Amino acid sequence: MHYRLRALYDAGAYLSATCLCLICAMITAQIIGRIVDRLATWAGGERIGLAIPGLAEISGFLLVGATFLGLAYTFVNGGHIRVTLLISNLPARVRVFMELWCLSIALLLCLYLAWYTLWLLEDSIAFNETSYGLLSIPLWIPQSTMLLGILLFCLALIETWVKTLITALTRPSSFQADDGAHE
Repeated sequence: MHYRLRALYDAGAYLSATCLCLICAMITAQIIGRIVDRLATWAGGERIGLAIPGLAEISGFLLVGATFLGLAYTFVNGGHIRVTLLISNLPARVRVFMELWCLSIALLLCLYLAWYTLWLLEDSIAFNETSYGLLSIPLWIPQSTMLLGILLFCLALIETWVKTLITALTRPSSFQADDGAHE
């Protein structure tokens, strides 16, 4: 299936990968700091104290970004787990409407999640909520990346839903289930 908004989904994937790389870099820096500390004490010196304060908290927030920003890209590239055992054995004319039904439910759930994530984000801004860890990070920052990822996923679902609906109404017997092999 050809996606018109693929550039947006790819941008989400790049942001997701950036979050993962930042997690990796911070953990690597923390490990190197501990090794240097251990070598300093082993050589008879004192601990230097090379540590990243709030590493677990920051990594958790970056993981939220990586997870949600990658949803749309994973969906359009067929990476989400789908149980197609039942639907794949149906005739194409029935399968296209079943696919439309499943996409409709997924889209409704995703829109519901987006609505309540927006509500949570507005609440965090209104009450100036911050994290409870070593670092006082405003919660609207990770919640914003979460909402952006959900909205990208909603766009991908809408685009797929519209294309499936067009196929269902114009040529249902030509419907081929998406198996992950995209353009």
